[in-house]
Amino acid sequence: MLDQARRRTVEFQSRLKNCGIDTAVITDESSIAYLAGFWGYLSVEFGRPTFLIIRADEAPTIITPLMESEMVEAMTWIEDVATWEDAGANSWQAVLGRELGGTPGSIGVEAGILPAMVRNWFDDQMAGTPLSDVSAVLGDMRMIKSPEEITIMRQAGDIAAAMMAAAGNSLAHGVPEYESALAVINAGTRKAAGFLTAKGLETFISPMIHNLQIMQSGSDTSMVHRRANVREYEKGDPVYFCFCNMAQFKQYKLGFDRMFFVDHASDEAIAVQQAAIDAQQAAIAAIRPGVTAETIAAAADEIYRKRGYQTGYRTGRSIGMSYLEAPELKAGDKTILRAGMTFAVDGGISVDGKLGGRIGDSIVVTETGAEYLTQYDRTILIADGPASC
Repeated sequence: MLDQARRRTVEFQSRLKNCGIDTAVITDESSIAYLAGFWGYLSVEFGRPTFLIIRADEAPTIITPLMESEMVEAMTWIEDVATWEDAGANSWQAVLGRELGGTPGSIGVEAGILPAMVRNWFDDQMAGTPLSDVSAVLGDMRMIKSPEEITIMRQAGDIAAAMMAAAGNSLAHGVPEYESALAVINAGTRKAAGFLTAKGLETFISPMIHNLQIMQSGSDTSMVHRRANVREYEKGDPVYFCFCNMAQFKQYKLGFDRMFFVDHASDEAIAVQQAAIDAQQAAIAAIRPGVTAETIAAAADEIYRKRGYQTGYRTGRSIGMSYLEAPELKAGDKTILRAGMTFAVDGGISVDGKLGGRIGDSIVVTETGAEYLTQYDRTILIADGPASC
């Protein structure tokens, strides 16, 4: 993993030169992981930023909180690790200023995701220095996944499948939603632990599956992104599970969704769900190198149209170390698909604010089509109670 990160950094330096950018200041956790090979567990949203300084012609530098530095040094291939402190002359603002110097030349940042407090620092301290957006440069590099990355993403898919099996087995009349969320966390964590050792870099990789479970049941199914609560399932309930912020491993993030029904389902609910399944399958069948991203969305939209439904959802998004990468499977995105791209491909319908049809899988584009990274039943799913031991 670290050798790959080193090679990526060398390529990124070459691309910076071609763009006429002297120094890139990288702050996004996933981009730092992609280039430096490490990630922290206290991120910039806590007001504790980490920076990766990449110069076109020099060795890179990491700037990290002092309390994180020991772990960072153990995880990264980068030798120059500078630290900042919470008080005194070594604040992150002071250290960043010293690292960049008085006249750093042109600076590249990930403009769309640059934290506000860092942006404010640039505006105050380097007002005369133009900032170039390097997001597209990194995005193009990250678009095609290496075989090593695909291996990790397949492991993430196995973890996600274990999570979904636990979700389905948890469903029964009278069971509260939060019990399903707990079952998902436990199953995913145990599966992830099976891929790890307590040696080398893996010492710093946690198997813990976390984040608030996205799920809805009953009449709330159309809400899409509600979280688990204390509501108890009733017979006939649809129950929707989304693992898009939970199905991840070694920083690689998948999309994975399923809809279940407790005990039985109404004819209308089945029709809506089947339309979502068929639209997703039409999209996946259309995936192959050489076609545009928007044609995949068009294949799904044609199914919706024939069934009498409309949807405002995109059909898919690129996945990797970020939840959303480029391109997206939606109207207007004319990116040509290539082997090695990875996508979350969804079927999604909301009807009259009371019904929803949902399904989502992650795939990798191959030379001949697409292969699933996530494996789970893609039919109408009826849950008839917890599985027996």
